[in-house]
Amino acid sequence: MKSSSKIVIGVAALALGTAWIATRPVEPAENSRTAARTRLATVSPSSRHDVDYALLDSRLQQLMKRPAMVGLAIGVVENGRITFLKGYGETAAGSGDPVTPETVFRWASCSKGVAATMVAKLAEQGAVDLGAPVSLYSATLKLPDHAEQRASVADLLSHRLGIYHNAYDDRLESGEDPRQIRNELGGLSLVCQPGTCWNYENVAYDAASEIVEKVTGKPYHDVVARRLFAPLGMTSASVSREGLMSAKSWARPHNAGKRVIELSDAYYRVPAAGGVNSDVKDMAMWMLAQMGEMPDVISPNVLNALHSRQAKTANERRRLHMPPEPLTGAWYGFGWRSYDYAGHVIVGHRGGVDGYRSLILFDPKKKSGVVALWNSNTNQPGGLEFEVMDMIYHLPFHDWLRVNQSGAPTPEADDENSESSGGGTT
Repeated sequence: MKSSSKIVIGVAALALGTAWIATRPVEPAENSRTAARTRLATVSPSSRHDVDYALLDSRLQQLMKRPAMVGLAIGVVENGRITFLKGYGETAAGSGDPVTPETVFRWASCSKGVAATMVAKLAEQGAVDLGAPVSLYSATLKLPDHAEQRASVADLLSHRLGIYHNAYDDRLESGEDPRQIRNELGGLSLVCQPGTCWNYENVAYDAASEIVEKVTGKPYHDVVARRLFAPLGMTSASVSREGLMSAKSWARPHNAGKRVIELSDAYYRVPAAGGVNSDVKDMAMWMLAQMGEMPDVISPNVLNALHSRQAKTANERRRLHMPPEPLTGAWYGFGWRSYDYAGHVIVGHRGGVDGYRSLILFDPKKKSGVVALWNSNTNQPGGLEFEVMDMIYHLPFHDWLRVNQSGAPTPEADDENSESSGGGTT
């Protein structure tokens, strides 16, 4: 695994290391960029070719009748244009306040792609070496046997640090300082050498925010706002609890019984792992950027590195409760998952913190995909991503949402960690 991953880095990503391109893409005039972003953010019915939107809407109406559902927002992109944005349900159960495309939700672990993108951009500029030891950039991350001196930045971004999965998430959720927790990871035992096995992390992953802060000299949330969200036109995006609560319309978190619960700050304290908020339109804009539609902000070199296949995730089908077909392979890159699905390569991620869930899945070649955000502790809407991809590929209908299976409990995709009363970032 170590040697093969280094080859991948060498081919797809080392151009972003010590020999990384030191010049930034030339930015267009601000008014031209604004016009381009406005066009991309506008729903384009003329770009609808593959998805049956009447069927999709009907399916989501059925989904919203499920006992655990409160509110949901969805965005669909076809052929590089946003083709569908819609909200369903309520921001708070029983409130009568509707979810709209402007309602802000939490991204949870879909935030990891933001952190990885920011680090990769800094690498492209020559400020970070993805192949260098993570200890060069993070003062708080300690690993067993001083492995932080061997684990690379690439190992950090692809969850190959050599410790057990979701290490010390429980301590984060109990309120401990993540910087102190990262320091105490050194007291664990290695389950493998860095770069040779894959185990999902949150507390450790947030060392990515320290990397950004160290090389820029500015707070993480300021850097991603200025260098990613603003130039991408993501006007609702933020990286804080206050950013969510100050939105004109924001979705309250609910348990599976549709009761409003406390808005936890646990994963806001590890912003690289789970701190982003936005409305569904801005998440669709983020997906467009990851498809390569905004190369002045996220270049092809950066995208190639992010979506490269660094580690095989052998248990992914079981976690998603997917059969061997059509999902035939699963990998993790830098903050992004990738799959072989019905003969196509698709890229995405899911997220979950207490009271919120999220998903993003797209085909970068077809420039088509789906994003969704919802505000209750149920993973049932996760099947939505595969129903949309099946429409995009003109595959036979399959009830991935399981809304037609009355009388039987709905299998839930396993979270890779869990907050005490709901479900942590995935």
